[in-house]
Amino acid sequence: MTAELVRGQNHPLSRVRLEIRVSAGTPVVAVATLSDENGRAQDVEWVAHPGSPTLPGLEVSRQAAADHRLAVDLDAMPESVHRVNVLLSLPPGDGGGPVSFGSVPPPAVAVTGLDGTEVATYTLTGLSAESAVVALELYRRQGAWKVRAVGQGYAGGLAELLTDQGLPQAHQLAAGINEAVAQGLARSVTAPPPRTADGDRARQAAASALGPDSSGSPYGAQGGPGPHAAGQGTNGPYGTGQSPQSGTGTACPTGAPASSAPTGSVPTGASAGPVQPDSAPVPHPQSTPPTAAAGGPVNYVHPRRQNAAPPPAPTAPPAQPGQPATPVAGDATGWSMEERLYNQVWGMFEDLARTTAAYRSAVDFADTRLEKELDQVLSDPRSRIGGQGDAAREAAQARHIQLVDQAREALDRDLVQLTAEADVVEPALPPAYARWDNPVWHAYRVPMEMPMALRLGDLHLPESDPLRIPLLVRLPLERGLWLDSGTTQSSEDSLLDSHELRHLALVSAVAHTARLLAAYPAGEFTVHVIDPAGAGAQALAPLVRSGVLAAPPAAGATGVADVLGRLTQRVDLVQMAVRGGAADSLPPGFDTSQQLLVVNDFPHGFDDRAVNQLRYLADEGPSVGVHLMLVADREDAAGYGPLLDPLWRGLLRLTPVPDDHLADPWVGHAWTYEPALVPPGSQVLQQVLAQVATARTKYT
Repeated sequence: MTAELVRGQNHPLSRVRLEIRVSAGTPVVAVATLSDENGRAQDVEWVAHPGSPTLPGLEVSRQAAADHRLAVDLDAMPESVHRVNVLLSLPPGDGGGPVSFGSVPPPAVAVTGLDGTEVATYTLTGLSAESAVVALELYRRQGAWKVRAVGQGYAGGLAELLTDQGLPQAHQLAAGINEAVAQGLARSVTAPPPRTADGDRARQAAASALGPDSSGSPYGAQGGPGPHAAGQGTNGPYGTGQSPQSGTGTACPTGAPASSAPTGSVPTGASAGPVQPDSAPVPHPQSTPPTAAAGGPVNYVHPRRQNAAPPPAPTAPPAQPGQPATPVAGDATGWSMEERLYNQVWGMFEDLARTTAAYRSAVDFADTRLEKELDQVLSDPRSRIGGQGDAAREAAQARHIQLVDQAREALDRDLVQLTAEADVVEPALPPAYARWDNPVWHAYRVPMEMPMALRLGDLHLPESDPLRIPLLVRLPLERGLWLDSGTTQSSEDSLLDSHELRHLALVSAVAHTARLLAAYPAGEFTVHVIDPAGAGAQALAPLVRSGVLAAPPAAGATGVADVLGRLTQRVDLVQMAVRGGAADSLPPGFDTSQQLLVVNDFPHGFDDRAVNQLRYLADEGPSVGVHLMLVADREDAAGYGPLLDPLWRGLLRLTPVPDDHLADPWVGHAWTYEPALVPPGSQVLQQVLAQVATARTKYT
């Protein structure tokens, strides 16, 4: 599955021959620099740019374009190269083009294989006055390559960016690049054409203005994926990185991407010579193969594609004049109701964050204005006391109250609309998105395929109580979960002792585990449990009695070492197979399902070796289908000092009681998280686990 990166996030690369595809709404210049282990480019020979587009293992486009393909062969990189930086810059503004990325749509970057399969995507949001940006970097870590979303912009342009890369001749090099770009602007590629009525685009034939050398890939002439090969850049419904023939994707600032239609594909590697009659593809009886007049556009629509547009979303009845539109569940974009609901939920999150930020900003402005006006009154001795001063203070207070009331009125109006939308969306959610008290669980059946997301709880803000927004995370999990059994700042926490908190944290972990089991098809999700002291027997009883665990909970140091050893060996084996291109050569009977390790009462029962193995699983496991759920109090592991700091930072912290610990980097809110717990006395958890166990028995 494509990893949709946010700024600062990284993702392992399982391939060494890659394409980096850039899609922007305006011509941009693509540059790549090679850096040493200290992140510095040693000389201008370490920079690939339109004037010198080729380096060992790297090639960039030869002119400014709205879409680029950069070819990368990591195996061909010199040993001294530890980092490959992908830079984007706007051409010189003499031609009347945009001068900053804030005035153009956010560029989207995708790392793909040569077959067009997307590995990771990143949309560069949040840029304003910057005219050059480090989009992403490929870096070498312990012999393996990873990609990181950077998004660092420079208002000083390409010269400032190259100076920051450590190049002493940065200004001369930037001037040379701009000169080479200016010479090639007549050949630059404009923004992609608008979609036709059937939702697909026509592409120009090989005799386009790009020319034979502007593919951006050294592999284009090998019959493989090149600028005119098909089947590239096929985007999933949540892909933000687009192929050069697709529109620029957008992403929510929270990291929840919007939907984009996948592009078509046709058979690749077509020979330029005549096709033999016995090897000609058989056209679909209800479609016509793509044809084109000489020199005209070639239609790259797959002959079997019937409809390239997503199904229409439900629409609300017309609203009364002066009244807001009636909310409808699933009115966001998407290819299925599940996807539309996912996008709608994140849209509600954005709307609540935005309207709350506007309210808080208005209140801050009113407070600042009141303070300034009172200072002016007090600064004048003549009006400091007496009736004149009192009247000025009262007028300032009245204006403050008026501003706050206006802001609150706007907030309440938005909250009413969001609450109405939540009231219609919540009952329509599928089981993976629904609360445990939703009636949809009573009709639960083990799914045939994995959903795109899972609900971990609810989010809300102090100004919006009691409105709750579901916290949905994409599947498969890209980071582990940490159920914090320690004390928090929550008022509910103060009513519980440490034993009750530990028990409630494990109960939350069991509920999350049951959700994960219920979300996957039979046989595609395996759960292991480590309970060194056996302290969680009561909370783990639903999992044990239902028979959904791979084995009874492991206890004692021996059990801890056995489970960690098997999972560590599994990660090593899968990584070696993937890196060696032999993923289909795993041992017979190898369990290919996703694995979840639930650890209770960490670090009790863990020696130094076990702690290192756990850290290894947390770092490397998610990329090969091994996930971690840790139930622990950080204070219990204080004896390890900073050794475990990367472990805590790498896990998503959840609490068994409501707590405002989830930060929103977009607008700076501290969201209160509420865990998704089973209602007291409900048997829904046991019923769901029984369904899962029955399906597992039939599967095996």
